[in-house]
Amino acid sequence: MIEYALGMIETRGLVAAIEAADAACKAANVKLVGKEYIGGGYVTIKIIGEVAAVKAAVDAGAAAAQRVGELVSVHVIPRPIDDLEMLIYPEKPFEIVPGKLQADPDELYEAKSPDELRSYLESLSVMKLRSMARKIKEVGLTGREISKATKEELIEKIIKAKFG
Repeated sequence: MIEYALGMIETRGLVAAIEAADAACKAANVKLVGKEYIGGGYVTIKIIGEVAAVKAAVDAGAAAAQRVGELVSVHVIPRPIDDLEMLIYPEKPFEIVPGKLQADPDELYEAKSPDELRSYLESLSVMKLRSMARKIKEVGLTGREISKATKEELIEKIIKAKFG
């Protein structure tokens, strides 16, 4: 059994979710572990920590979300079963690179080898690869070339840009 609690706050709208996450993290000693876009404007944030801290954080986050937007639901699962861990954390770990905090977390993924990066990039959609390629100047393709490139071409260009 996992030794911490999982708290979830679901809102309608990103602003309410960000406000809820901010208030929750300031209210108690918890860690923000993820957010999920459900569709239709629904966003769920996930926090972990000790049971009492998560309950306090979820209450504070819910109150903050209600002030600025629409709160859909909140829930705390004390000591969830181990099998839920794959639902709590993102599939691919990423590392935050200083100076790139405004970028998407997928683009902050730092592979230690070309093979590791290739494996990660192959798991992404072509649309995501195109978006990533547009933000990496070293790829050396124009917008139109990126739009016409195949998945394999994009992967090769991104690997070459990252590892030379």
